[in-house]
Amino acid sequence: MTNTLQYAERRVYLLQKMQQGIAIIPNAPLQQRNADADYPYRFDSHFHYLSGFEEPESVLVLIAGQRPLSILFCREKDPEREIWHGYRSGPEAARDNHGFDEAYPISKLDEKLIELMGNQPTLFYPMGNSSTWDQRLLNLRKTVQEKSRIGISAPGEIRDVRTFINEMRLFKDDYELKIMRHAAEISTTAHKRAMKFTRPGQFEYQVEAELLHEFCRHGARNPAYTSIVASGANACVLHYIENNAKLHDGDLLLIDAGCEFNGYASDITRTYPVNGQFLGAQKDVYEIVLASQAAAIATATPGKNWEDPHNAALRVLAQGFIDLKLCHGSVDGILESGDYKKYYMHRTGHWLGMDVHDVGEYKIDGNWRALQAGMVLTVEPGCYIRPADDVPMALWNIGIRIEDDIVITRTGNEILTLAAPKTIKEIEEVMRHE
Repeated sequence: MTNTLQYAERRVYLLQKMQQGIAIIPNAPLQQRNADADYPYRFDSHFHYLSGFEEPESVLVLIAGQRPLSILFCREKDPEREIWHGYRSGPEAARDNHGFDEAYPISKLDEKLIELMGNQPTLFYPMGNSSTWDQRLLNLRKTVQEKSRIGISAPGEIRDVRTFINEMRLFKDDYELKIMRHAAEISTTAHKRAMKFTRPGQFEYQVEAELLHEFCRHGARNPAYTSIVASGANACVLHYIENNAKLHDGDLLLIDAGCEFNGYASDITRTYPVNGQFLGAQKDVYEIVLASQAAAIATATPGKNWEDPHNAALRVLAQGFIDLKLCHGSVDGILESGDYKKYYMHRTGHWLGMDVHDVGEYKIDGNWRALQAGMVLTVEPGCYIRPADDVPMALWNIGIRIEDDIVITRTGNEILTLAAPKTIKEIEEVMRHE
């Protein structure tokens, strides 16, 4: 099966879910960085999931009903602009190469949408994603309404098309999993490279450069998100991205980094000592977090629900916090009171896919949804201990998170990032060899 056929099959499936109506799904716009420089372009995930088309200034339109249609609007060929900014497919080539029924120049979009929206009962659209697009489509709908005296009606209902697309994207097919395995492999190699490179006296941004180098040289031109390279007390800041501190002997280094490959994210966190050797309290805390992650992964299987891995990790962490004298009382009491949240304040994972925090509902009808084959998620418990009067000084500024990417299978799960060193023995062995 070719990629073109897979994108076409996704459109067919969405058209069937729509039953009747018109869906309008814009691609992401170019974003200005400063002056006349733009940020590197990244397509909208929903748009690309259904089209496979990567050029900006493009819109996908789907017409559901007795004669379903998939229509692309994109930039026209322009030899002069292509000299400066690169190749453009143009409508004809885009239609033929990507399996659309029709394609038109983006300059004709408003004119064609007024025609295509006529007599459609429902407008499906990612509402609220862009105020500019919201207003544009409302204005176009109003123009269609003004044709009522000649027998043309405007869509009477507006629905969020993401309700359907999010559920589609939650379940990865074999082609998507192949890409995600490769993204995980690249990121795993990058984390190993960072471990081998890390030494006291370096700066966090130098370690970050090693990650980015490894991503890029394997064809992953961009990270899936801004890399977190946090040493010492910085590791206790969950979304630390300054990455400008000096690495000190005796500190831990927490790296949360993953590449994006062919539009799909990887997401790995590893924590290890700057000097290559876990000592005392660092080792104690690390083993607790590692055990909590193992408990969560063992619970992430078909038939369990989304909350079960989180609860499994919490019980291990709570007992660990008691052992470290960070919390007092019973495990059940600590979980009920929420005392553990001083040291573990986030969830144990999230969906993973084209977006690092990928789409898909976590609850269905108020209940945590069951885990099913094809779902991809992260498992990332942690412990973050800041200086405080009631905290033993040996534990101050220890921040540890361990994160892997897993796919739910029919019989259990597959850890996509298993090759990234994780046990104390594995990490220390890697760091002994440059």
